[in-house]
Amino acid sequence: MLENQNLTENAEEVTEVMENPDSVIYENRNNISRYKKREQAVLLSFEKLFSDTGIDEIADNIIDSRDEYYSDYAVEVAKAIEENLSILDELISSHLSKGWKISRISRISLAVLRVAVYEMKYVDEVPVSVAINEAVELVKKYSVDDASFVNGVLGAIARELN
Repeated sequence: MLENQNLTENAEEVTEVMENPDSVIYENRNNISRYKKREQAVLLSFEKLFSDTGIDEIADNIIDSRDEYYSDYAVEVAKAIEENLSILDELISSHLSKGWKISRISRISLAVLRVAVYEMKYVDEVPVSVAINEAVELVKKYSVDDASFVNGVLGAIARELN
């Protein structure tokens, strides 16, 4: 009897998934690693650099184009970056070499820097070393030669924040 009940429940789950596959994707959007959530925050921040569209709308557009969802963490971080943009950019700018301006930084590296600096400054549960290491990994994944640059800027910021 219990076996038949389990089969019935499983059949109902499968039917629901087949009828509404987006609900499964949506429900699982937060069941990803912290690294993946951070990567999503970088991608949202990167896309925001090209658009006046709000973060929520950018996040919603991925559903239409790729049947994916950004995690809650990624959306929250991207929104918080927008709210604290002048503070974050000033902190980044103050740690650039002479002659360098934030406008010279590649857009993907800038997005990575913003996410990392935001986490270093405002997210207590993320150790500074983790924010730096994962930022370097992300910039290696999406950029050609900026890993040392990003590591140097974040290292200098970390020394100031401690």
